[in-house]
Amino acid sequence: METIEVTQPAHATASDNALDSRIEQACHEACQTIAPAWPLDRAIAVNPHWSRIGMPVRRVAARMAVLGGIHVFAPREQMQRFWKEGRIRPADLEQALQQMPQAQAMGLTPRGCVAALQAAPAATQLPLLIDVLDNDPLRHARLSWRQAITHQVSQTCAAYFDEHQADWQPERDQGLYAFWRETLLHDHGIGRLMGLPPLGSAVNALPLTALDAEHWVMKRLGLPPAVWADYLESVLLTVNGWASWCAYLGWDARLQGRSDPHLRELLAIRLAWGALLLECKDDVAARQAFVSLQQAWSEAPAVLKDAEEALLVDEVWQVALEAGYQRGLVQRLLARSGAGIAQHEVEVQAAFCIDVRSEPLRRALEAVSPSMQTLGFAGFFGLPVAYTPLATQARRPQLPGLLAPSMEVSDCIVSAKDSSGAADAARQRAASRSRQTRFALADQWQAASRWPGAAFSFVEAAGVGYLGKLVNWLAPGTGSRPRVDLDGLPARYQHLCRPQLSGLDLTAKANVAASVLHAMGLERRLAPLVLLVGHGSQSANNAHAAALDCGACCGQTGEVNARSLAQLLNDASVREALQARGIDIPVGTSFVAALHNTTTDEIEGFDIDLLPPAAQTRWAQLQAVFAHACDQVRRERAPSLELDPRASHDALLTQLRARANDGAQTRPEWGLAGNAAFLIAPRHRSAGVVLDGRCFLHDYDASQDPDGSVLELLMTAPMLVTHWINWQYHASTCEPQRLGSGNKVLHNVVGGNLGVFEGNGGDLRIGLSRQSLHDGERWVHEPLRLTVVIDAPQPAIDAVIARHAVVRQLLDNGWLHLWRFEEAGFSRYDDGVWREVL
Repeated sequence: METIEVTQPAHATASDNALDSRIEQACHEACQTIAPAWPLDRAIAVNPHWSRIGMPVRRVAARMAVLGGIHVFAPREQMQRFWKEGRIRPADLEQALQQMPQAQAMGLTPRGCVAALQAAPAATQLPLLIDVLDNDPLRHARLSWRQAITHQVSQTCAAYFDEHQADWQPERDQGLYAFWRETLLHDHGIGRLMGLPPLGSAVNALPLTALDAEHWVMKRLGLPPAVWADYLESVLLTVNGWASWCAYLGWDARLQGRSDPHLRELLAIRLAWGALLLECKDDVAARQAFVSLQQAWSEAPAVLKDAEEALLVDEVWQVALEAGYQRGLVQRLLARSGAGIAQHEVEVQAAFCIDVRSEPLRRALEAVSPSMQTLGFAGFFGLPVAYTPLATQARRPQLPGLLAPSMEVSDCIVSAKDSSGAADAARQRAASRSRQTRFALADQWQAASRWPGAAFSFVEAAGVGYLGKLVNWLAPGTGSRPRVDLDGLPARYQHLCRPQLSGLDLTAKANVAASVLHAMGLERRLAPLVLLVGHGSQSANNAHAAALDCGACCGQTGEVNARSLAQLLNDASVREALQARGIDIPVGTSFVAALHNTTTDEIEGFDIDLLPPAAQTRWAQLQAVFAHACDQVRRERAPSLELDPRASHDALLTQLRARANDGAQTRPEWGLAGNAAFLIAPRHRSAGVVLDGRCFLHDYDASQDPDGSVLELLMTAPMLVTHWINWQYHASTCEPQRLGSGNKVLHNVVGGNLGVFEGNGGDLRIGLSRQSLHDGERWVHEPLRLTVVIDAPQPAIDAVIARHAVVRQLLDNGWLHLWRFEEAGFSRYDDGVWREVL
């Protein structure tokens, strides 16, 4: 086949320009469908369908099936098991059919829905150019071209984006597309792998730029313009993991007010593979491929419509599964026994993150200590900050991924109150010098081990240094959570190193303090001791450790935010400025930062030495309460981890600590598996209710929010974050192969922090590992869409919905359920109408 000329004519016609414009628009639309995936070291949960919430869930399910072979609803065999086990009852199925007018219009019946579980949904996946070209007689004796191309593109991206793992870095100045093209010029194995010896010589026919590649292939395909964006989305779904990484780069760039080209270049690479394969086919084969492709995609609208109709029964079962959970939730909330405590009896207030893992601990603390009032609040405690550890450049965000940091936190050496500022400044300089020296030595040591000729000799020379690590694996210790932010600091400075807000004058500090106290409902009636309890996980040798930390803190623990806020609110000058605004923090009130270790269920306090004596005494008295309550929670969790809940207090805690330190442990904890609901309401609505660690809990008192501003904040920030968490678990359960990260035992970290491969190749894996969702026999997480229950006046809720298109899309397109508390029950939001829950 002759080499195809791909250069642009000297003078493009008006029709050429119009065509180019339509191609540009289609490429842009396709790229807009990809949701971001954050790097491992700041991993947060993301709804992989986030960019598609403008469409109903079932339509998205149809598109994902037809364009990418991806499931959105749970497999029918899983629903069949729920039905047989009684998890879904006949009443739930009836209710689902009644709630869905389209199901009634289509004549679906309970019997028909049950019968449908025996068959797979009819959804035909449309082919791509690389599929129809892959038609030689030997195609079944090798990797498909789709698999081989995905592998090659993935390996190229891994090399290009790696800035942390490899010592020898690639040349990136020309961009991803140019790097890929140059890579192919020197890759003599991919052609043999694909059964195409002439592939190497065909590389010279590739367009020189990403833009030319996109335009040439789309013009060559001859597809109807109406399906261009769909075809391009299907192309990106073949490398959805890397597309999601590139979408993250674009997301991060937009937060910083700039743009990023990598997702478009990745699209161009995948399209260019079609051009490359055409060079290896004769004209007859190419014509046959084009005819087959054009015929299939001319029917795309009908195929998508048929798939959407076929998935109606799957949506019915999804609603039925959720109805079963909602029935139990209603029964528990209506039968609540918690009467609350009188305000004058409150001695301790403890503000926890809304994370579902906080719910059992809050319940236990309230039961053990009736004078303790617990609160739920987003784990970043309202501080939109980025944190830079002492003497480093490792700045990282400590806020939800939806937002960009607007304030800075840095470490300061702060001694007890009787120490002078000059002495602390000297200590800080000494600590900084010492840390920088240690880091420099560590870098040299590690670099020596990575030179190819030094690999074996390094291990031999290190000797007992490696033996210690091996022993740790064979006999895990029971040490406490490591403080990685203190690595490299001499021990004498570690307890003095404290994160603090920096760069703010007194007015700005008072503004922050007032805003946070208002949002938390703590402007008045403060207890003598107020705990700000962030949370973090503990595990060893875990690439996805950040996914178990606080999602509201961008995959970090809540320690930095809690400590910074506690010191701000304990500052006498800030309190004086607040008093001038009508916010009076009593002299006897102290704020204490703490951290809930969700793996071992222990509570750790910070900066206790800076508190006045009375507060230190109260903190000491709380230790017995913590010990009792935490032990209760550990016993609740023990069966799910195959531990004995009847073991002694010390034995159970030791086992959990050993799991946390075990480098071979694939499941240190269950994380947020099982999450199903989000309550935005005063604590008395759920006090004493056993919610099984499945509910996010955010305190909200509508009587203290007359203008609805706090409600608006909750429905546009925490509600979106919990939705992301909920759908990451949903997608990883329903589509573990494409939207989950697979078997953790087989993971290999890519680029230091980009993500993981399962094995040594394939696409970049995103989402949750199988071990985070499945216990080896059955799925632990139920794929339920989030049920949000709000205690607020209906007009206030409706006003927020009317003002925010994203909230309307989530509700009207079925991405979550919205309920509200009524006088004697509940009502649910249904396509703009509130209906009583019977």
